Amino acid sequence: MSTDFIETLRRRMPTGSIPFSKALLGTYILVALAAPIIAPQNPYDLLQIRGWEASAAPGTMGGDGYIYWLGTDGLGRDIVSTILYGLRISLLVSIVSTAIAAVVGVTAGVVAAYFGGWVDALVMRIVDLQLSLPTILVALIAIVTLGPGIDRIILAIIIVQWATYGRVTRAVALSEIGKSYLDAVRLLRLPKKRILLRHVMPNSIAPALTLIPIELGHAIALEATLSFLGLGVPIDKPSLGSTVAAGFQYLMTGQYWISLFPGLALLGLIAAINFVGEDTRSKLDPRSRSL
Repeated sequence: MSTDFIETLRRRMPTGSIPFSKALLGTYILVALAAPIIAPQNPYDLLQIRGWEASAAPGTMGGDGYIYWLGTDGLGRDIVSTILYGLRISLLVSIVSTAIAAVVGVTAGVVAAYFGGWVDALVMRIVDLQLSLPTILVALIAIVTLGPGIDRIILAIIIVQWATYGRVTRAVALSEIGKSYLDAVRLLRLPKKRILLRHVMPNSIAPALTLIPIELGHAIALEATLSFLGLGVPIDKPSLGSTVAAGFQYLMTGQYWISLFPGLALLGLIAAINFVGEDTRSKLDPRSRSL
């Protein structure tokens, strides 16, 4: 979902939609944290998976009397359980990758602006090159090079996202460096590391913070895309994206529920994060509000 589309839709939605989105996002987080407690089945535990009940339709009663309210997938895993555990993986990947990408990007932007010269030129040429390429292409190159796995997915998303933070932070840091208070700090002959961490970075970080809520949604969508393509989270550790991908091959046989319900959960999660993120950004950055 593009930022412009989400922003336009957010403006046209009723006032109560933002509180609803916040409540929905809070519910997603709570059920993800409580998955080991409330999930009927652990989809990672082979001893709990009943292969003979694979592809059971929604509402089917299992051998132990449990009703598969959303059915089972092609491996016999309960769809409700895979959604709950998939939320944990999707949220973990997006939060960790976005947080690290923000730290890397902000640091690179501040360093490039402060030192200038060849350091600035090198950092910005890398940023320009990366931002000139489609996001999915950069992610595919990274994941093909690094290999599959949750840690590799996180690293791939970091590689994709850090450049955006770097460019925004550098632009703000350049304006801060020319201010008189930094001239006074330099006269005190403070170490450059202290100047960067105590003075330049705190005054340059605000615009980057407004990007974090939106980039969370982008990270979840990117992880889901890579998993759908078979290059993301392994099938034995299902995320929402890999669960949708696993059920895609069953659509032609009428077993729609394997992809449909995880897909709806994924759509709701991304939409909630985007709406809450846009609302947060508009509050943190008044310039983003429409006149």
